[in-house]
Amino acid sequence: MAGADAREPVPFIGLTGGIAAGKSEALRALERLGAATLSTDEVVHELLATDEARDELVGRLGARVAPSGRVDRDAVARVVFEGPEEREWLEGYLWPRVGERVAGWREEELRREPRPRALVVEVPLLFEAGMQGAFDRTIAVTASGATRAARAGERGQAGLATREERQLSQEEKEERADFTVRNDGTLDELEAELSAILSRIGS
Repeated sequence: MAGADAREPVPFIGLTGGIAAGKSEALRALERLGAATLSTDEVVHELLATDEARDELVGRLGARVAPSGRVDRDAVARVVFEGPEEREWLEGYLWPRVGERVAGWREEELRREPRPRALVVEVPLLFEAGMQGAFDRTIAVTASGATRAARAGERGQAGLATREERQLSQEEKEERADFTVRNDGTLDELEAELSAILSRIGS
């Protein structure tokens, strides 16, 4: 763990934000600034690619979620958004496994020499899942509605408002986060803001 030796602890930071606000861009910027980073979305993607997860999901949600023998994430999303019970089951299946992966990654990164400037985990539903207490500090990435809608459109992600229904508003995320970074400008501006935040956390 971070406090296992006499050295200064490495800050453990949760990164979240609105849909299409630029969380992935922020995560990459933090890595360039010397942080070790992990995306829980990527962890979930890896988990869903396993035969074990496919069999569990098909057994619970039906063959429609793996029409070609592999889990189709869009199909899973359609099914679980139809009913809260299925969504709760899926979260109950995935999140303990994601938590194990994050814990293992954290221990591994703390053994690195030199140690990273910070450990940052991107968790889109950080506050919604009540996970903020697991981190030393939290950062919320926000952007204007127009900016987020444009980014979502570029990715072929329609219906921004519908996809946000089970998320807290950006304003609520800002209120709950220890730090907020606005991502309506350039990547250089985003990186500069994040650099300042890391300096404050590490001071």
